[in-house]
This record gives sequence, structure tokens and C-alpha cells, in this order.
Amino acid sequence: EGCLSKLKAADPTFAMGHAISTGLVLIGTGSSVKLDKELDLAVKTMMEVSRTQPLTRREQLHVSAVETFAKGNFPKACELWEQILQDHPTDMLALKFSHDAYFYLGYQEQMRDSVARIYPFWTPDIPLSSYVKGIYSFGLMETNFYDQAEKLAKEALSINPTDAWSVHTVAHIHEMKAEIKDGLEFMQHSETLWKDLVKRSEQPLRSA
Repeated sequence: EGCLSKLKAADPTFAMGHAISTGLVLIGTGSSVKLDKELDLAVKTMMEVSRTQPLTRREQLHVSAVETFAKGNFPKACELWEQILQDHPTDMLALKFSHDAYFYLGYQEQMRDSVARIYPFWTPDIPLSSYVKGIYSFGLMETNFYDQAEKLAKEALSINPTDAWSVHTVAHIHEMKAEIKDGLEFMQHSETLWKDLVKRSEQPLRSA
């Protein structure tokens, strides 16, 4: 939240800054513009800012997708994010927002296939490529491709052991296979890793 506030403060007319921050609130919190006046204002501000400057097609699509999502038309918002991914397959924002929207809609196959289409473009040298493995694995798991899902999730966890989507995938696979003991051990191990990560992230704050 602090980073997003600084982003908008640094350049209040940066349209993508508004699209990112407003989109994260809409998709990450489940808030509605009908109930949250501040969020409603944020969407309107994003649209006003976007009209004051020339935007690239990619930027226009991002702004339109967030506005469309805010209006409650999740499928249409996904179509707009998919248009971005056709030309920019490594656009993490479009990928993550569409993935979450498909999840909310219960569109399991679309959630899987959306990532499958862009997965070959995410080579290991690209930042967050392991995270893409994680969200792809989740879509595979949701559509009952357990072996493929587990393989991808474990590849991701070998790179980033605290990756939430990969942990989510493996936990569900243990659940669906009734592997109670293995599942509990896996989650206990993951919990330990997460706690260690929190401790490390707090360390600079304590020493400051």
C-alpha cells in the first residue's frame, strides 16, 4: 500500500499507476464501487487521468479492463486482458488480473488455458517466471491434471519455496488424493518457511 501511494504521489497523472493501484484494490479485496465511495472515486479519477494524455493501446486496454471489472462485467474485463496478452505475453499484470477474475467466475478451463497460451514465452531468465509456473499449476489442478500440476508446482517451489500458488496447488492435490499425512507434513513445512520469511522481512525494520 505504501508503494502504491508513493507511486501515485510521484506522478498523479501516470495512468498506469492508477490502473495498477485501483485494479489491485478491486481484485484483491472484493470491494465494490457501489459500496465504497473512495474506490468509486479512484476509478473515476483513473478514467479522467487517462483522457488527459495519449496512451498506448496496451495502456488503454489496461485502463478499460479495470473500469470494466469495476462495473461488474468480469468476462468482458478478461477479454480485454487477453487482448493484451496476445501482443504482450509476459505482461504479468494482465496475466494475474485475468487469472484472478477467471477464478472468481469459476472458469476453471479458461484459468488454465489463459496461462498455458503464454507459458512458453516465460523463459527462466524473466523475473517471476517461477510464479507463472505456480499459477499454471493451479489451473491444471483445478481441471484434474494432478500429475502435471504437481510437477510444475514443485518446479516452482524449487526456485521459490514460499510461492503461495504452488503451495496451494500441492495442498489441494494431497487433499484430492486423500494423502492426509503427506499433506499435513507439507503444510507444516510451508508454514515454517513462511514464518522464516516474515522474520527476515522484519529484520531491517527492527535494526533501522
